[in-house]
Amino acid sequence: MAVSGNKINKIGFLGAGNMAEALISGLISSGVARAGNIAAADICVPRLMLLKKKYGVRTVSDNRLLVGESDIVFLAVKPKDVEKLLSETGASFTPSKLIVSIAAGITSAFIEKFVPKNVAVVRSMPNTPALLGKGAIAISAGRYARAGHLKLAHKALSAAGLVVRLEEKMINAVTAVSGSGPAYVFYIAEALENAAVEIGLDRATAALLARQTIYGAGAMLVQTQDGPDVLRKKVTSPGGTTEAAVMFLEKKRFADVFKQAVRKAFEKAGQLSGQRRE
Repeated sequence: MAVSGNKINKIGFLGAGNMAEALISGLISSGVARAGNIAAADICVPRLMLLKKKYGVRTVSDNRLLVGESDIVFLAVKPKDVEKLLSETGASFTPSKLIVSIAAGITSAFIEKFVPKNVAVVRSMPNTPALLGKGAIAISAGRYARAGHLKLAHKALSAAGLVVRLEEKMINAVTAVSGSGPAYVFYIAEALENAAVEIGLDRATAALLARQTIYGAGAMLVQTQDGPDVLRKKVTSPGGTTEAAVMFLEKKRFADVFKQAVRKAFEKAGQLSGQRRE
């Protein structure tokens, strides 16, 4: 097959949105793929022109043409547009190609209904920090995906961040945790900044301190061996300011509310999957 082992051949993106750009940026900056071997198709011409100018990738106006000339095809359109796109392009796929889907809530079984038998599908769930090569990405194998397909998808996606392999039944949980996770962090950053302004800091200083604090705390989580509970306790001196804040959060049952919010995202991911019969 054209997609085997560690070789990254011609890559096509059906969809040229933010996540497609994040992956394209990672593939090129890491040296995993050359810009000339990457093509993108999208109904939004300005997006295609931006990607062409910014990264030097090729743009294609015909979705079926892109599929035909690509060895690895990233399915990067919005979930609501997947069925229409696959109805148009499905017959153009052959068993020599690999489909890597980044569409939330779209199962590999759903995709496999539209393409010929034995076409390999790898489902993935990246997140937006992939744009900086700091993504958290999960992948799972469809019915016809073998070890070589997973290895290839892993290599391609590793250009954009950390990749973990899981059973597909866990992808909805990943969607709720790391897929939506950056928004939770941004929400906290926004709240922290606004709180800082309310207690007297100017907006620019508040934004600077909030962002650097979250950046530094994240680095500590990644670069030390301590878990989040240990790191939190190290900051929380008895009778101190941090303890006062944490006790207030616990009184308001913040952890329970946060877990409920993550579960809402998890349930929504399941609904999106269920709306598309396999």
